[in-house]
Amino acid sequence: MKKSPLAVIFLTVFLDLVGFGIIIPLSPYLAREFGASAFEVGMLMAVYSAMQFLFSPFWGGLSDRLGRRPILLVSIAGTALAHTLFYFAHDLWLLFLARTLAGIFGANISTAMAYIADVTSEKDRSKNMGLIGAAFGLGFVLGPAIAGMLTGYGENFPALAAAFLSLANFVMAYFVLGESLSAENRRPRAKKSRIRNIVEKVQRPVIGSLLFAQFATGLAMANMEASLFLYMQDRFGWGVRESSYGFAYVGVCIAFTQGYLVRKYLPIHGERGMLVAGFLLFILGLLFTGLSPWIWLLAVAMTALAVGNGFINPAVSGSISLLTPAHEQGEVLGVNQSLAALARIFGPLMGGYAYMHVTHTAPFFMAAGLGAVGLAFIWLARARIPQAAKA
Repeated sequence: MKKSPLAVIFLTVFLDLVGFGIIIPLSPYLAREFGASAFEVGMLMAVYSAMQFLFSPFWGGLSDRLGRRPILLVSIAGTALAHTLFYFAHDLWLLFLARTLAGIFGANISTAMAYIADVTSEKDRSKNMGLIGAAFGLGFVLGPAIAGMLTGYGENFPALAAAFLSLANFVMAYFVLGESLSAENRRPRAKKSRIRNIVEKVQRPVIGSLLFAQFATGLAMANMEASLFLYMQDRFGWGVRESSYGFAYVGVCIAFTQGYLVRKYLPIHGERGMLVAGFLLFILGLLFTGLSPWIWLLAVAMTALAVGNGFINPAVSGSISLLTPAHEQGEVLGVNQSLAALARIFGPLMGGYAYMHVTHTAPFFMAAGLGAVGLAFIWLARARIPQAAKA
């Protein structure tokens, strides 16, 4: 094992997410250039999450059998291929193929989380899961910024930069990333369908409650995100630039929370306390996003939302990992990521419909309700949620 496996896996996920963040703003624009309708643009965005829903448990389960390192290397190489295809795409169907491949190979977060579970003690498990969220936050901030700077060289040139980043990531991981899963903790091939696998995991005591809570959170976030740009424009007159800065601020808050605050808060209050605090902040942030008549109050609401979300994700992932045998880490964490991807498919549809046909604030109140459902799952299972991180 290398000297700093956590630093290496953080950098691996970070580079992956920067590439993802570069591609995201390009997808709708290029699809329109190729004559896509609004519905087809939405389908292009959804196909990535659909593939993540299907393949997160697959890659996670495969890593339980073959080890984490080969799965991460294959997925990073596949992502480089997908970004390269995106760059050379000259028809809409090629864009769809590129995003499909990106979704398949990008469903490796569960393997990265399983890697963290392999190399950390139970006491530090939830704390170190926050590194994945920090990488997410930073990647979503830097990726679109890099895309904006590089579009002057060509409308799809940033995709080439994303492919280069993935290639550099592969080279770095190949030479630096060690294997984390010992031979005795590997498991034989399991003959279960992916859907049956998901159903089996959500039926487990406590783990099922945590999975449902994570799904409710993801559905709430996707519901909110689908409407926030429109809401900012219609209520406060913000354009794309101002709204993009707002999203970048949320990304910074999430990265700071999961990279720093979580590491300070967990030893004092444990996973249980952080989950309850996270959901309360998350719900209040969503409520006041819909109620805010002033920008400053909206900024406070979005800060609470970001910190709450930053508390929830590592505590859920860490708790699921603590309740899961070593030989199933990848598969169970893969189901968690699969449900998060499913939420990203249905959440925007719910939010967009509510924004158009109910009121402009309805998506945020719906999202707060979903957050309350997540909190209820946590509250009912609280007595059996591990407190491994508490000093």
